[in-house]
Amino acid sequence: MKGDPVSAYQDQRVVVTGAGGGIGAALAHRFAAEGATVVVNDLDAAKAAAVAGAIGDRAIPVPGDASAVVKEAREALGGRVDVYCANAGLASGGDAFADEAVWEAAWDTNVMAHVRAARLLLPDWLERGSGRFVSTVSAAGLLTMIGAAPYSVTKHGALAFAEWLSLTYRHRGVQVHAICPQGVRTDMLTAAGSAGELVLAPTAIEPEAVADALFEGMEKGRFLILPHPEVADFYAARATEPDRWLAGMNHLQQKWETR
Repeated sequence: MKGDPVSAYQDQRVVVTGAGGGIGAALAHRFAAEGATVVVNDLDAAKAAAVAGAIGDRAIPVPGDASAVVKEAREALGGRVDVYCANAGLASGGDAFADEAVWEAAWDTNVMAHVRAARLLLPDWLERGSGRFVSTVSAAGLLTMIGAAPYSVTKHGALAFAEWLSLTYRHRGVQVHAICPQGVRTDMLTAAGSAGELVLAPTAIEPEAVADALFEGMEKGRFLILPHPEVADFYAARATEPDRWLAGMNHLQQKWETR
């Protein structure tokens, strides 16, 4: 309709990893609805194809490992990526005794996949003075998650890398956002088991609400995207009263152990 505002993402070229369902699928749908062309990436080729098919002409399925998708995704988008959503994640449970392989897989997916993508994206973004990197971190990266040491530690790492990208390159046109939701009604929440039921399920939101929060945050230029606003208070308490906060989390741990 004549006079309707044009979306800021009209004709943008976007990559969303881990987009075969959950938050990734919601992000892919939303970017496409805003007029972007979206690469739908997932390790599961059938899921990537299904989401891309549901979106329609503005989506291109590019299955494969999120750590190595940039080159193929950029080719599929005609040689340019404007927005990269590093959304693929591994919800690794376990404690300090978790196998080395569990820690290595969590580190590779939750941190190094972001680093590898940035290495390939930054030269072009810095040359043209624009680019946007969206990291799906989770509130575990700001706080922690009981029963999930590898997940909590590596999500802290993902947040640290996103912060570093932002402080290093924002004056050169690279915008960075860290999405930090608590519970979201996805397969990952189900996989969190009884710890997820205790901590995350009571305030869980739909994936589309996460996409809404991201778009509001991008419009306002925010680094931290908090679909659960109360996380800001928890984060402040963690920073200013760490012993009280740790005692509260330990109480939660004990409650979980006796369920």
